[in-house]
Amino acid sequence: MADHIDKNERFEQGMKTRRSVLGDAHVDRAQTMTSGFDQPFQQLITEAAWGTVWSGNHWTKRERSMVTIALLAALGQDEELAMHVRATANTGATEADIREALLHVAIYAGVPAANHAFKIAKLALASMKADSSRDNSGTDNSGDEEETK
Repeated sequence: MADHIDKNERFEQGMKTRRSVLGDAHVDRAQTMTSGFDQPFQQLITEAAWGTVWSGNHWTKRERSMVTIALLAALGQDEELAMHVRATANTGATEADIREALLHVAIYAGVPAANHAFKIAKLALASMKADSSRDNSGTDNSGDEEETK
């Protein structure tokens, strides 16, 4: 991790929110992969996305999660979509919430975008269920994600 991150109040709030949504393991991996090259970007998203937008108090994390999933699906951002589907374990958004968000994508962004997003969401949800089964059986499932956000 780059050592020259300006850890201001917005950054600290962003890290707290980021960890609550994405989980400590994911954020720790992203931090470990941060270099001097992408450190300014990591600081920007931690402060702006996580410290401002996701830390706001008008919407719940569940509501933000559904909107984020719909936007990522509409934009075809597959890796980010899968990451945010997995994050629903922490935001309180349900499979029904994900489905409803993707139905909105079908109407407002197009059936092909929604069709692809349903495929990505189904894979992520299946992976979450498999991980949960392994956790319940005592099997280690760490280290299977590579996103850096």
